[in-house]
Amino acid sequence: MTNGSTGSPGSLRVLCLGEAMVMLRPHEPGGLAGSALLHRSVGGAEANVAGALAALGIPTCWVSRLGQDPFGDFVEHDLTARGVTVVAERDPQRPTGVYLKDSGAGGSRMYYYRNGSAAAAMDGRLLEAPDVAATLSDCELVHTSGITAGVLSSDSDLLQRLAEARDAAGFTLSVDLNWRPALWRGKEPRTLIALLRAADIVLLGADEAVAALGVSSPEALRDLLGPRARIVIKSDAHVATEVSPEGTTAEPALRVQVLEPVGAGDGFAAGYLTGLLQGYDAAQRLRLGHLTAACVLAEPGDHASRLPGSAIRQALLTATEQDWADTVVSAEGIDSPVLQSDTPSRSNPNTGSRPNPNTESWPSLSRSPTDDTTQDQESR
Repeated sequence: MTNGSTGSPGSLRVLCLGEAMVMLRPHEPGGLAGSALLHRSVGGAEANVAGALAALGIPTCWVSRLGQDPFGDFVEHDLTARGVTVVAERDPQRPTGVYLKDSGAGGSRMYYYRNGSAAAAMDGRLLEAPDVAATLSDCELVHTSGITAGVLSSDSDLLQRLAEARDAAGFTLSVDLNWRPALWRGKEPRTLIALLRAADIVLLGADEAVAALGVSSPEALRDLLGPRARIVIKSDAHVATEVSPEGTTAEPALRVQVLEPVGAGDGFAAGYLTGLLQGYDAAQRLRLGHLTAACVLAEPGDHASRLPGSAIRQALLTATEQDWADTVVSAEGIDSPVLQSDTPSRSNPNTGSRPNPNTESWPSLSRSPTDDTTQDQESR
């Protein structure tokens, strides 16, 4: 077990549990077939969430298994550099998963190579590792997803043991549906349904809820999942709705000039969970989910390399409905009536270097409230 640590177990507020993979995408025009060079980065739902949580100031660890290989080293180094504490069991026999992204005019297509990966062999023993057990006993929230349920072997007891650990330790269990039909081909999603019913927070898109569960309305989801979970539904109308015992709250997404849609749901989850942990009200945590998702949508990778600093976040979370509606996120920055020229911003947003999301924030573009804005595409 390796520990790329940026914090002790007692200082960590969130544990993210799931597979991380190395993502390769074309560095030149022509897609995978035409590019002689590939750009390397780290992807995977829970790893994306962990990185964004850390960038938003939430002490976070990521727990999984990696191959004892160079790609496993890269995953560990990348997440550690982004402020995430990495606790990973290294497997000398099974490899680190890899996926390729082929982007074209019609969107992106993924090619996954993770059958038999190190992460697919996760089981309940992973939770017994000293650093993992200590973090589970002290952290406030654990986040995982339906992808983790899908990649595990049928005899894995990991998720059952995780629910038992929640009952014993009292942390909040967050689950993002993240429906991937290919992972469930020829299998009954019983473990997925059980995981969703055990969760305290369930995040899902209305379209994927229909595909995976056969329902999408708040009432039908409540009947299916039971009374426990706070349910967050992202609709086709680009509105996120939180349904909880305290009531129902809906917030529209920001307008975004989209470069790449993959990973936006993970960004939303990180923003929403940050708001929950920081004690924000329902509207503000939904807005922070939208804002973080928008920053992912405005970049070509699967996670945002930079996120807005606290001053920009606060200005947007407390904006009027009209000012929120007039805000646009793009690769150039955030264009909003509430962001004035003296709001902290990066002086050169177009440099080729990769900023550290823990120290650098998204640029704000000073504008007049009367400026016209073009709507390209809204985040989901």
